[in-house]
Amino acid sequence: MKFLVDECLSIRVAALLTDVGHDAVHVTDCELAGEPDERVLARAVGDGRVLLSADTDFGELLARSGAGTPSVVLFRRSDRSATSLSAVLLANLPEFEDDLAKGAFVVITDERMRIRPLPFR
Repeated sequence: MKFLVDECLSIRVAALLTDVGHDAVHVTDCELAGEPDERVLARAVGDGRVLLSADTDFGELLARSGAGTPSVVLFRRSDRSATSLSAVLLANLPEFEDDLAKGAFVVITDERMRIRPLPFR
């Protein structure tokens, strides 16, 4: 799967995902650090990547735009270490990988996971 890792997450998340065979890049690799969220979303769409973030603004942007892409995985966990985030993503990816391919907004918290199809209705 192809991922774009937002700047609020460690660059190590991209490295850990790449180590297990995913195509993952961090926004700093794309010269998007400090850029508006709209540009980050546009890059994810253009590159066909799933955006990984802890920034709730992306949900609001997708809701306002009515867009069906890009898929987003939003981490709302207390442990945001690269090791923890990549582990929880990889452990649960089989459950929502098809949803991400169709367009989805996935929220992963300490207790549960929510999957909503895009566009938001």
